[in-house]
Amino acid sequence: MALRNIVKEGDEILTKRAKEVTEVNDRIRQLLDDMIETMRENDGIGLAAPQVGVLRRVFVVELEDKIYELINPEIVKTEGTQTVEEGCLSVPGCVGTVERPAYIKMKGLDRNGNEIEVEGTELLAVALSHEYDHLEGILFVDKALEIKDIDELENDGETDEQ
Repeated sequence: MALRNIVKEGDEILTKRAKEVTEVNDRIRQLLDDMIETMRENDGIGLAAPQVGVLRRVFVVELEDKIYELINPEIVKTEGTQTVEEGCLSVPGCVGTVERPAYIKMKGLDRNGNEIEVEGTELLAVALSHEYDHLEGILFVDKALEIKDIDELENDGETDEQ
């Protein structure tokens, strides 16, 4: 495994739609491993391949000691809405209030190329939706109802960066 550099807002790769993975191979598995290590090192809960400079439809999320790895994810169903404050490893120093699905169901491939389904509510729904947006070239600041400098929130509690 290796740490990768996180691409920051302003880099055009973050505004492009990621390309489908045509073959799940050792290179893709290495990318997943590197993304997990990079996400953990930067205290994130999710990371999409474009955030490490790879324009492929791959992301990882880790919540409550469970790792979700999705290759070529598709949203199958969403229900309801929730408005949450979120941050992003590619947009350091700010958080935004974003409307996300209250429930999301996705399908995709796992690290072995097998079809899987993932569904989540609350923070998992937020993280899955956030990372999916990265694959579409959308940053949370593009959808935010309000954006704040993280220094303004020091006493308001913690935020989760993805």
